[in-house]
Amino acid sequence: MSKQARSWLNGFLDMLSAERGAAKNTLEAYERDLEDYLGFAASHGGPAAVTADDLRAYLVELSERGLKASSAARRLSAVRQFHRFLYTEGLAGTDPTAAIEGPRLGRPLPKVLSVAEVDRLIGTAQQMAEQEGLSPAARARTVRMRCLIEMLYATGLRVSELIALPLSAATTRERFLVVRGKGDKDRLVPLNEAARIAATAHLALLREQGAADGRWLFPSDGESGHLTRQAFGRDLKSLAAAAGLSPAKVSPHVLRHAFASHLLQNGADLRVVQELLGHADIATTQIYTHILDERLKSMVRDLHPLMDGEG
Repeated sequence: MSKQARSWLNGFLDMLSAERGAAKNTLEAYERDLEDYLGFAASHGGPAAVTADDLRAYLVELSERGLKASSAARRLSAVRQFHRFLYTEGLAGTDPTAAIEGPRLGRPLPKVLSVAEVDRLIGTAQQMAEQEGLSPAARARTVRMRCLIEMLYATGLRVSELIALPLSAATTRERFLVVRGKGDKDRLVPLNEAARIAATAHLALLREQGAADGRWLFPSDGESGHLTRQAFGRDLKSLAAAAGLSPAKVSPHVLRHAFASHLLQNGADLRVVQELLGHADIATTQIYTHILDERLKSMVRDLHPLMDGEG
């Protein structure tokens, strides 16, 4: 790397630190990525002389080195910001990254539990709540866990919405809850009989403990006044292990995915699922289109007259 390139890199890093408050680890990551790029740029006349075609060749080189698309996209992001810095500071006459598209990143499919696995999770929670000889505190935790899982799987709530449910969620006579989600938007979510029974049992224990006079359905001594997402996630992984499931496979968000996936598998419309999940844009819900694809293939195979006799 030339002295000029090093000076420009140091100036860019100083800008990130001073103007954007970049942390030490962030600065070190940028420096590593850009030192690699500047080594490439040196063989093409230096960063001020690099063209869009040179950058495309660099991306090809990264791919040939075996870099994942996500890592290449991060590297390109650093290079873009560096060239934008050179251009705006008048150190280079052009920004060659303006014409470059990043590597396509495939959106990962959500982890999903099968219906049988969710049943096993709920069944294990119920068995634990019915164990003999539990202390009052231990029984309260197991009954709360069963309520949390039943409510989450019945409604598809975000974990932040679930843990902050008001006490009235356990006393409503309606078959739905009104939930305030992102952007302070209210939506209706279903509440099945299993969830209502679990909530009633949980509320009964809260009353026994004298904890049913507060605001929250899942009260806690913490700063928020209600159960934290971290505590729920930790307890859920313990339950998964007790149910014979991999704890790494189970989280509150995975149960939300299970709610949506199982609805779609059983014929629900994607727009309905969008409303239930509280997604502002249907594009967010379209991570589940692989389920719809499989359902459509199955429908054509089973119902189309020309498919008779075909395997």
